[in-house]
Amino acid sequence: MNKILYTAVATALGGRSGHVATDDGNISQDLASPGGPQPAGKTNPEQLFASGYSACFGSALEHVARQKHVTVSTVQVTAHVMLGTTEAGGYALAVKLVVKLAGVSLEVAQQLADAAHQVCPYSHATRGNIPVEISVEA
Repeated sequence: MNKILYTAVATALGGRSGHVATDDGNISQDLASPGGPQPAGKTNPEQLFASGYSACFGSALEHVARQKHVTVSTVQVTAHVMLGTTEAGGYALAVKLVVKLAGVSLEVAQQLADAAHQVCPYSHATRGNIPVEISVEA
């Protein structure tokens, strides 16, 4: 890393059934293991990861659109983060990002999504580590 622009700090106590909080108090969230109905007021690490990835990828899309002088009226990214098992008996993640860009054709939206995947920090972190599928919808 060339230059650190920001550092987020969060502490989890009790794992997937515990509590997570950021050092600035902006997030203070009870956790529950995924699968089945999520108890009211609780989330899980996969939901938090999906939230972060979708927001970051949306910003990457906006950045790429500005660079290419493309006007996009609305940027929507839905992240599906899947937790599964491996053949070795461990656990693994996979991601599907669904992109909807208002004001551009599907072809242009796909080009922007592909370019965003090259600059998004979450995409950099996951590349080669977990499968990430990107689809564009009208």
